[in-house]
Amino acid sequence: MAQDTPPAKRGRKRAVGEDEVVAAAIRLLGARGADAVSIRGIAAELGLAPNAVYTYFPDRAAVVRAVVEHLLGETDLAALTARDTPWRDRIHTLAADLRHRLLAHPGAVHLLLSGPMDGPHALALGEALLMVLEDAGLDPTEAARASYLLIVQVLGAIALEAAELPSPAPPPPLAERVATRREQLRAVPADRYPRTAEAADTIAQFVSDEQYAWGLDRVLDGIAGRAKD
Repeated sequence: MAQDTPPAKRGRKRAVGEDEVVAAAIRLLGARGADAVSIRGIAAELGLAPNAVYTYFPDRAAVVRAVVEHLLGETDLAALTARDTPWRDRIHTLAADLRHRLLAHPGAVHLLLSGPMDGPHALALGEALLMVLEDAGLDPTEAARASYLLIVQVLGAIALEAAELPSPAPPPPLAERVATRREQLRAVPADRYPRTAEAADTIAQFVSDEQYAWGLDRVLDGIAGRAKD
């Protein structure tokens, strides 16, 4: 009498959670850019059906917000809240840290600007920034307005810089990027655009650390001028 063939054992169901979904989204962001961060893309990255991702996030927007929260959660708030450090230095440290982290994934700043930043890490960062501006001598209303101005300056500068980068590849060395910009500016007809030609070396360095710090300093100068005596 023929024996029944035992049923094949099913593969073990892969267990994932919100953290694994966010990690997969960040891997896609680094490897293929912001457009690759989709429910289907994340599911494929994890070897799951899209419905499994929907268990944790209702849509792409929710995933993006979680990724933004993760990125902001890496910010060093201790440096920002160190009240024994001059307030301007603390803001410069924050701005440099954000630029470094966001340019490591050129699509990251696009995600930050694509929706509200209202999660716990974003709120903690905003609260710390308001404290720094309070230390600078601003009243609560002025501090709130100044914090928004700083966000616009920092993220705007990073977004313009990221727009020139070959996404999703890591950014080339700064010297190479400046040299490329300088070469492009040399092709601008000096007879038609004399001021641009004259300022070409400065314009070529718009993506430099010095320009980033210069722009931030001009904003901080204005904030200092609004501080209470």
